[in-house]
Amino acid sequence: MKKLSDIKKYFDKMIPSLSNDIGIDLGTANTLVYVPGKGVVINEPSVVAINQKTGQVVAVGIEAKRMLGRTPAHLTASKPIVDGVISDFEITEEMISYLLKKSQENNKKLLGPRVVVGVPSGVTNVEARAARDATINAGAREVYIVEEPMAAAIGIKLPVNDPVGSMVIDIGGGTTDIAVISLGGIVRSKNLKIAGDKLNNDIINYIRSEFKILIGERTAEQIKIDICKILPDKDSLESSIRGRDLVSGLPREVIITESDIREAIAQSIDTIIESTREVLETTPPEVVSDIMKLGIYVTGGGALIRGIDTLFSQELQIPVKIAPEPLTAVARGTGIILENIADYKDILLEKQDDLPPKK
Repeated sequence: MKKLSDIKKYFDKMIPSLSNDIGIDLGTANTLVYVPGKGVVINEPSVVAINQKTGQVVAVGIEAKRMLGRTPAHLTASKPIVDGVISDFEITEEMISYLLKKSQENNKKLLGPRVVVGVPSGVTNVEARAARDATINAGAREVYIVEEPMAAAIGIKLPVNDPVGSMVIDIGGGTTDIAVISLGGIVRSKNLKIAGDKLNNDIINYIRSEFKILIGERTAEQIKIDICKILPDKDSLESSIRGRDLVSGLPREVIITESDIREAIAQSIDTIIESTREVLETTPPEVVSDIMKLGIYVTGGGALIRGIDTLFSQELQIPVKIAPEPLTAVARGTGIILENIADYKDILLEKQDDLPPKK
């Protein structure tokens, strides 16, 4: 008769072949899904469109984002993730369910997938539980939670488990995570509600104030992508935008330059720099010495802003580098964790069984 330990080993070997492993970067602006062996298979906006009459989900991701600001009365397109955490549990559950199904379309297995979910640093137990429960209810078999700056550092292959200090600034859509990492843990960190969405709002408010024109969030984001440049140089960029004139109420077109966008987002960028300086000031000197050698890595969508690494380096007096493929760093990190769960067990913020029971 076989021993219980032998039976357990047998099932431990069998279970991975009966289920999928999936990593999810649950972002405010975009949600990415990583499948080991395939890489990032889904990168879609965190937007869900719902029919208010029937309560049915009409569209998720790219299709739903196209509806933002254009829906009739009975349809609403909303973002269920605000500032990196779940604000609407049921809609988030629907979105995760859609992503899990889509990622397993050609590779369905008997058991539900094992999932690693990235969340902002410093989340509360309630916020971590919301992410876990939404993923479980969407069909996951087992859920692990990891902080996004840690996942980003793993994704860009920094030596997070070594006795060496590393620093990551993850500028996402809803939050900016600033973290110093060493020996498999976060030594110092700070989470800001200043990121891509805040920069979009800065641009909207600036254009309303200076040009008396009202533009939408999608227009502001497109301007940021097209002409935003943190430091001036010889080549000047400009773009024409259309919006509603606040005086006449009629459509109007104006030309916006990179200097306008630079002025619009200056205060928010300064806040990120100041917060990074505060984290460095409280970091142990030995770790700071390591960071000065390795440099600071910028990940997330904010890393794509032209000249952001040069400005940060000038202000902080430390080499600052844009991580390779910064948009997918967190998702790649969740994938690496999935492939080496035993090695990263202590790095995981929470496993589903470690959370305190519901009251």
